[in-house]
Amino acid sequence: MSKTVDTRYTQERELSWLRFNERVLAEAKDETVPLFERLKFAAIFTSNLDEFFMIRVGSIYDMTLSRQTHTDSKSGLTPMEQLQAICKTVPGLYRQRDKIISQLETRLRACNICSLTPGELDSKERKQVERWFRDYVQPVLSPMVVDSHHPFPHLPSKSLNIVLSLRREGERRFGLVPIPRALPPFFQLEERGLRYLLTEQVVLAYADTLFDTYTVEEKHVISVTRNADISPEDEDYDVGEDFRAHMQKVLKKRARLAPVRLEVQGRPSQEVLEYLCQRLELPAEHVFLSKSPLAMGYVYALESKLPPESAAALCYDKYTPKWPAGLNRTEKMIPQILRRDALLFYPYHSMDPFLHLVREAANDPAVLAIKITIYRLASTAKLVEYLAAAAENGKDVTVLMELRARFDEQNNIAWAQRLEEAGCTILYGFEHYKVHSKICLITRRERGHIQYITQIGTGNYNEKTAKLYTDFCLMTANPALGADAAAFFQNMSTSNLEGEYQQLLVAPNSLKSRLLTLIDGEIAKARSGRPARIFIKVNSVTDRTLIDKLAEASQAGVPVILNVRGICCLRPGVPGLTDHIRVFSIVGRFLEHPRIYAFGVGEEASLYIGSADLMTRNTERRVEIACPVLDPTVRRQIRHYVELFCGDTVKARNLCVDGSYAPVPVSEGIPGLDAQAALMAEAEQEALSTVAHPAVPQSGRPSFLQRLTARFRR
Repeated sequence: MSKTVDTRYTQERELSWLRFNERVLAEAKDETVPLFERLKFAAIFTSNLDEFFMIRVGSIYDMTLSRQTHTDSKSGLTPMEQLQAICKTVPGLYRQRDKIISQLETRLRACNICSLTPGELDSKERKQVERWFRDYVQPVLSPMVVDSHHPFPHLPSKSLNIVLSLRREGERRFGLVPIPRALPPFFQLEERGLRYLLTEQVVLAYADTLFDTYTVEEKHVISVTRNADISPEDEDYDVGEDFRAHMQKVLKKRARLAPVRLEVQGRPSQEVLEYLCQRLELPAEHVFLSKSPLAMGYVYALESKLPPESAAALCYDKYTPKWPAGLNRTEKMIPQILRRDALLFYPYHSMDPFLHLVREAANDPAVLAIKITIYRLASTAKLVEYLAAAAENGKDVTVLMELRARFDEQNNIAWAQRLEEAGCTILYGFEHYKVHSKICLITRRERGHIQYITQIGTGNYNEKTAKLYTDFCLMTANPALGADAAAFFQNMSTSNLEGEYQQLLVAPNSLKSRLLTLIDGEIAKARSGRPARIFIKVNSVTDRTLIDKLAEASQAGVPVILNVRGICCLRPGVPGLTDHIRVFSIVGRFLEHPRIYAFGVGEEASLYIGSADLMTRNTERRVEIACPVLDPTVRRQIRHYVELFCGDTVKARNLCVDGSYAPVPVSEGIPGLDAQAALMAEAEQEALSTVAHPAVPQSGRPSFLQRLTARFRR
């Protein structure tokens, strides 16, 4: 007998995600955001929606094909009902995006940044475009007429194509022109300013010339989105087969999975839509019409073309991550970390101190081994160079490389090969569990004694995203944490997920159970009249067991604050159920990514940072690590950051009981607080202070927040 689903204080996951993405789109409307940055937020919204259909809609689509009945634990909906709810919601988001992009492009034209159509060109400009099409584009095009001898081709996911309705001698045909990805995304005209045409618009304009024996009745840009929700652990492969080779096969298969969405730019006829739906085996509800470009990656390429004066006026002021005040950049990192813990907060702080630590370890005669888990890396990575150098210098270097980091699989395969060639030991984790933890262990022998330096992070070792995402990087020589880290790597190398640890919380064995225990501790405090508090900062909250436990804490009177960037299936403010819970989200210049779990009040509070969101996949089906923050100075730093997040009134939005978001109320006359702007200002002032006074700052120093109010309040 199936258990009744209680949905009084929960909401459907996918609709929650769509509301989050609508929050991203709202940044494209925000007049306080620089104009070109607003266009980038529209591009981020678009790429987010692409991935949503590839992964989430793809996964739900797979469930509709299953013979087993499935009901969502947060909404009570079946997979088919979830798809219907998504398809009902998404068209409104397309309309919002179309309106916003149209307004942005109109305003950018006033700055001489013009997205043009071929019909707007004068004769001189038309000759430029015609020459480019004839000499550069047409030679690589492969137009085709679909008929009995030329079957409808496979359209790769998110590729751009021109579909044409053709007629000859009274007979209708359909034509296709795939747009090769090797072509640049736009053509820039030679005149002053930044005047450009998107490549698909040029091909669309000249598509008639490719079918000169036909009459072209209509033509449109289209793009198919395919299901990319392959779980490699679900694929059959020979036990003796190299896992890298298996992943290569998975990537090839992903490109051919079933379509889940068709996007069409413009207003096609019913006949064209029916033809495409039939060929792609898609229901009409999965077709979405757009006035805006179907692929917006061109925006990032466009940014590099902006004249300096335009970039200064239309983009965020350039920010360079700073060296943290608590570390002396003229002294080696290893002795500094042996003396005291250090916390980096990306992107306000640079990743350089951690990279310097690994580089020193690669050349330190006292270092015996370096072990690290890697989930995502940049396409160019100093970290790999230093790990390879360590192996070449005779260190024992073990890299647990997760090849199943979605959309980074190919990059990780290449890095694994490079590290293996350098002499590193490469592990690939577990058959049914992704290794998502961020941990590095450096083992030294100094005067006959073993020393551990452990790094725990909330984000990836990606030198590119460390400048765009906010994340913590804790470096410590705490012996107990080092011993746990050593045990962790030993367990990973022996495929032991049941290992026990003194300090670290490690999923799937102990993280979730420990979080539940810590929440129970706060419930017990509240029921006995003692001060209690829970603060959690994550990207997503979907784990039903943890949601129910947080609701129980609210019902016991525990104040619960959840800073959730994206999906939150818990609805706060339901009377008698979740009315002691506040959920807020911050979408700003940087992508919020740290995970913080804090239980209690004051100095006695238990404080952890880690890699896991409150999602069942993280707590039960991944290897994740949460690390206690023990050093008093680092604890004060994190508490200060938490206070800033909770006090944000500029970018923060409160999640309402109906699932919508609302601005944080601000009392009249009190300036708003932008937490990210505050942290940038603090980091800049700390860097200046460090240059002027290079001595290590004393713990307990007053916060720069109090001295910089005027700079980041508006």
